[in-house]
Order: sequence, then structure tokens, then C-alpha cells
Amino acid sequence: MSRQKPSGLAIWLGLSDNSFTRQKTVKFGDAAAVNSGRFYSLLTLAVLIVAWVVASAFELIEPFYWPSISGTWERLVKILGEGFRNTALHDHVGISVYRVLSGVFYGALVGIPLGFAMGLSSIGRGLFDPVVEFMRPIPPLALIPLIILWFGIDEFAKIFLLFLASLFIMTIAARSGVSSVRITKVHAAYSLGASKLQILRHVILPNALPEIFTGLRTSMGVCWGTVVAAELVAADKGLGSMIMIAKNFLQTDTVVIGIILIGIIGYIIELIMRRLEQWLIPWRGKG
Repeated sequence: MSRQKPSGLAIWLGLSDNSFTRQKTVKFGDAAAVNSGRFYSLLTLAVLIVAWVVASAFELIEPFYWPSISGTWERLVKILGEGFRNTALHDHVGISVYRVLSGVFYGALVGIPLGFAMGLSSIGRGLFDPVVEFMRPIPPLALIPLIILWFGIDEFAKIFLLFLASLFIMTIAARSGVSSVRITKVHAAYSLGASKLQILRHVILPNALPEIFTGLRTSMGVCWGTVVAAELVAADKGLGSMIMIAKNFLQTDTVVIGIILIGIIGYIIELIMRRLEQWLIPWRGKG
């Protein structure tokens, strides 16, 4: 008697393996055999919401200055209808996302060629390695006073801070990607008569893309976490600005709304990056 085929919902929730993972004889230690686990993610979310409801009902959250779930919901409805400080909520979200994407874009635009130069040229490594290794451990927050002195408090200053947060991550990722290319592939390309440009285009770049994409995901997360600090630079729009202004007026419900939105949007960005990685780099992990 054949076993019943699992439903699509069970597979989507991660309660059953799909057709690919069911064929695997060894699963522990094989990352490709790990299913989505969405059921447990939804369970965790439900537990947190229930805990918030219970804590609100028994007033267990007041000593921690955490707002009740009903008060937070009422504040969210009000902000959605009236905006926050004469600015719609979607405008606050939009400007924060724009700043993050701009910082990551310019960081990748400069950092990837810089990492390639460091990985492929002794001169490039000698020139840039000391600067990159010196600046990489410095948190972007420490640069805010200098950025204000250099660029003032305009939009450029905020994006430049996020650019610096992304730049060195992308540089290290690109350099690591170049270093991970198997020399046998380069020798094979030379033996077939490939030029340096062709080797760069068809051998080095495809093999370095997985590391570069990992750097993109990392820099996206770092910049999204840094955007709150970037919007401290005299910003009147953005989720970080909204949180800081609400803090000054002890509106903890608005602060919690901003924190939740930052977490949700960051998670959505991560999911999009994972999907793009699967689509653009299908050869990742296949040698």
C-alpha cells in the first residue's frame, strides 16, 4: 500500500518534505534537506502575540514601559489615517527604504570593483588593503560627527553614512569571491585561448557572485539597522526619525510601531534577497 502524498499546504508549512528532499537518504548535515519550517515560524509569531495580549490584560508590561496591544493598535490606526507629524506613514517607510537602497547601491558600485582590484592585483591590494582593514571595524555611528561637519545635515549626509556602512562589507565580499575561484578553472580557460577580459567575465565573475550576493544581503541588513542612526542626523522623515521624535514625547506605542515596521520590512527585504539569489545564481554550491 503506497503512502499518501503530502498536501501542498503541508509542504509549504514545512510539515512534510517536498519531492526533492524525500529522495534524500541522509538529511542531517545536508542544508538542502532542511525544509521551510514555516509552521514553527507562524507558531512562534502566534505565541508572541498571545503573550502580548495576556501581558496587556494583566498589566504585566507597565513596569517595562511597553504599551498594551490595544493601545498600539489604536495608535497605528490613527497614524494610518492622520499620518505622523503631518507625514503619511508610507512616506516615512518609503524614505527609509530609499536611503537604505541608495546606500547599498553606491556601496556596491564602489566596493565590488575595489574588492576585485584587491583580489586580482598586488598593487590594488597594497594600496587599498590597509585602508579597508582599518575602516572596516569602525561602526558607522562613530562617523556621524565627522559626516555632519563635512556634509551638513542634508539628505546626502544620511545616504553617505549608509554608503560607508555598505562599502567595506561589499569590498571584503568581492575580494573573498575572487579568492575563492578555483585556479583549475582559470588554467582551463587560458588553455582554451581566453583573454584576461574573457576570464574576468566568464570565470571569475560567475564564481565570485555567490560571495558578492552574500555581501549584498549582509550590507542590506547592516544598512537597514543603521538607518535609524542615519536619520538621527536632523531628519524629519523616516522610521528612525519617527521613533526618536515619539521617544521625546514618551509615545512608546509609536516607538513600538516603528520597531515592528523596521523588523517586518527588514525580513521582507531578506526574503526578496533570498529569492533573487536563487534566481540569479542557480549554480551556487554546485562547484
